[in-house]
Amino acid sequence: MKNGLSIVFVACMSGAMSNAIAASDTITIQQVDDLKWQDYPGLPGVKFVVIAGNPREAGPYTIRAKFAPGTMSRPHWHPEARYVTVMQGTWWAGEGDVLDPAKTTPVKTGGFAIHAPGKVHYDGAKDEEVIVQISGIGPSGTNIVNPVPEAK
Repeated sequence: MKNGLSIVFVACMSGAMSNAIAASDTITIQQVDDLKWQDYPGLPGVKFVVIAGNPREAGPYTIRAKFAPGTMSRPHWHPEARYVTVMQGTWWAGEGDVLDPAKTTPVKTGGFAIHAPGKVHYDGAKDEEVIVQISGIGPSGTNIVNPVPEAK
């Protein structure tokens, strides 16, 4: 991890394991009304929930992220590939280390995107709430490019 925000994010993710109800040894069911959303550390307006797995550990994981209208992430990258499905709203994705919402591409509900490992990008919502589902193979991490210095 290259900065404090990454460490905080991973620590929160490890404590945010899903409250899935095991119906049997065959299937685990997670109802949408039972999701316990948490604030995403360091990014006001974004909430997340772990659906399956543990992003902090080796192995598959699935999370959801909810962006409030007008919320964009700062440019960042992940060490692993991430597979993103838009579940609600129009998600906006851009590339590069300078945040420029005007240069983002809309991905509508049902759309799909792949974040390549180690490639800088940013994403979020413009005029409506957006929910995306993200899957990958951990351990995961989010590394902010040019992070805002922490107050001393």
